[in-house]
Amino acid sequence: MIDFAYAADAAAQPSVLMQFAPLALILVVFYFLIMRPQQKKFKAHQAMIAELKQGDHVILASGFRGKITKVNEQYFSVEIAPRVEVEVERNAIASKVA
Repeated sequence: MIDFAYAADAAAQPSVLMQFAPLALILVVFYFLIMRPQQKKFKAHQAMIAELKQGDHVILASGFRGKITKVNEQYFSVEIAPRVEVEVERNAIASKVA
């Protein structure tokens, strides 16, 4: 009688693969809903920064809007008001204004 109870209990145990299936499903959903779109957005932002040139109008991450006056390897000089230029890092450019 006791052997039958152990056999019934062992048959009710799900396999190891079935135990990890929900975790794997969560990781796949996390990748496609969060990580992949962020990677695409980051690549698009890097491409936009690489294309910027003198005379382009941009919006900075701080919210200022200005025109690029000088392009350096690491920095941009942006005119935010007449005769007021600030030097910002490349990543401080939020977007390009058409």
